[in-house]
Amino acid sequence: MVTQLSISTGAGVFDAIAAGPPDGRPVLLLHGFPQTGLAWRRQIEALAAHGYRVVAPDQRGYSPGARPQRPEDYRISHLVDDVVAITEELGWAAFDLVGHDWGGAVAWWTAHAHPGRVRTLTVVSTPHPGALATALRTDQDQRKRSHYMIDWRETPATEERMLAHDARELRDFYAVKVPQDSADAYVRHLSQPGALTAALNWYRAGRPERAIGVIDVPTLYVWSTDDSAFGPAAAQETERWVNGPYRFETLQGVSHWVPEEAPETLSRLLLDHLRAHGEY
Repeated sequence: MVTQLSISTGAGVFDAIAAGPPDGRPVLLLHGFPQTGLAWRRQIEALAAHGYRVVAPDQRGYSPGARPQRPEDYRISHLVDDVVAITEELGWAAFDLVGHDWGGAVAWWTAHAHPGRVRTLTVVSTPHPGALATALRTDQDQRKRSHYMIDWRETPATEERMLAHDARELRDFYAVKVPQDSADAYVRHLSQPGALTAALNWYRAGRPERAIGVIDVPTLYVWSTDDSAFGPAAAQETERWVNGPYRFETLQGVSHWVPEEAPETLSRLLLDHLRAHGEY
């Protein structure tokens, strides 16, 4: 049974959904833009059915109780600190970490900064930040794919445009790849006063304060060929940034919305990865 949680930290109160036995092996799932922890509901069900304790928080800005106004409050160091604070409040000394889209970026940074706490890492769609930086320098295709970020960072009226006409532009992101009830829930959530601005502040926060290095924990990276945001150059480059055991899986014909478009496949890969690494 999936339950609602409120997780109090020094940065605010994070809403979350959770399932699985309280004493199960802990797994934290981080969503991306423009979604919430609901994006992981199929994986939550699958992991909980196998005895894992799974928590998917609505991250900074997405939780009303943790929604600072300044863009600089969404720098990657703060987002990593949120992961640490949430897991400490849950009483997890070590945990398996999973992220998609922006949640994937936070997961990469967290695994690099806290390898002693992250038992395994699974990232969906998002390449290692170092690999993405390399692709942005060397690959014209990736530069074209990432151009939207410049618009979102520099255009103050982006959120107004996205929410106009019954949030037509925001709804277009999900196309037909995300279940309609989930898309409706995301639009309702991000239509709350200040919510979409907070979500866009992830893009407006500025560059990370320091460079990220290689990852030492066991890592599963899942990329899909029809991902509009991340191309093959960055995906293939990611292997160079992982020193620990590494598995790269490519999903043919699947879009960016992997957790919801290919839930059974992703859940199977995730379970395989968790079983292969990190005794509990």
